[in-house]
Amino acid sequence: MLELRSVTAGYDRRDPVVRGVDLTVDTGASVGLLGPSGCGKSTLARVAALLHKPDAGRVVIDGEPARGWRHRAPREQRTAFGVVFQQPRLSADPRLTLTNLIAEPLRAAGRGSEAAERVRELAAAVGLGDDLIGRRPHEVSDGQLQRACLARALVLRPRWLICDEMTAMLDASTTAALVHAVEEYRRESGAGLLAVGHDRVLLERWCDRTVHWSELVTDGRMPSGSP
Repeated sequence: MLELRSVTAGYDRRDPVVRGVDLTVDTGASVGLLGPSGCGKSTLARVAALLHKPDAGRVVIDGEPARGWRHRAPREQRTAFGVVFQQPRLSADPRLTLTNLIAEPLRAAGRGSEAAERVRELAAAVGLGDDLIGRRPHEVSDGQLQRACLARALVLRPRWLICDEMTAMLDASTTAALVHAVEEYRRESGAGLLAVGHDRVLLERWCDRTVHWSELVTDGRMPSGSP
């Protein structure tokens, strides 16, 4: 189980964007987090993935409290998460080929010997052919690059996936392909999913349950970005 308990977080302690939020994703389950742009859901997603230290509250992963954030998190907790962000060009090193982009977490974990086989497997799973994986980000479309970013998120076989507006910039066919790849991975691995977005139809079709951001607000304020 992934638990966020009374999380307060932001980028200015005087005015956090997330205040006292509780959210739970059961093991193997999928939860959609629905809300308008700017409300704080992406910040909460980063806290859940151990990429942003909250000002208060706790993250509990399979019964064990998080013991660090970003590179200071223990490897076994840090690698329990695979994360896909909204804008692939901001999260991909432009110098790397897609092959090296996908393999990057394996090499960082000292498991480079697994890279060739794992990259081939994942490239096929996300729909990237041999003609594409040797290219660099500027030589492929946003959709093709996002496929590579999803493959990178899966390469260490995470127990939890955080998809933060993963399909917001993509066409319908690419969206369907990426959601299918996520669900195939989840079916095989039993991974849990937190999918963040503002497309109610997509989240309700994709996830076991969908939570609206307004349901998580406990301080009486309307979330930023709400009408």
